[in-house]
Amino acid sequence: MTNVVTDRIEIVQGADGPEARIAGRRVRVMDVAIWSERMGMSPDDIVDDHPSLTLADVHAALAYYWDHRDEIEREIEEDRAAIAEYRRRLGPGPLAEKLRRRGD
Repeated sequence: MTNVVTDRIEIVQGADGPEARIAGRRVRVMDVAIWSERMGMSPDDIVDDHPSLTLADVHAALAYYWDHRDEIEREIEEDRAAIAEYRRRLGPGPLAEKLRRRGD
């Protein structure tokens, strides 16, 4: 008998350390969890938006997420904080500045 989760999920070295991804794809388990749990997408919706994935891939990613929920939720928050810091350091982009000036 095969273990679908371990056959379909791989741990790869990402920019910020190891991350769980769907094997052979660039799609992180974290992404699938966000689409499902925070955006309310069904597994079918996810496959429709990402046709390189199969339903088995999505279900394996969700199973992995639920087995490692605390760790993945921490990674999501770390990503969110890093993005906020990056945006803070960069400041508003040219479009935001242009819109701000138009509003004056």
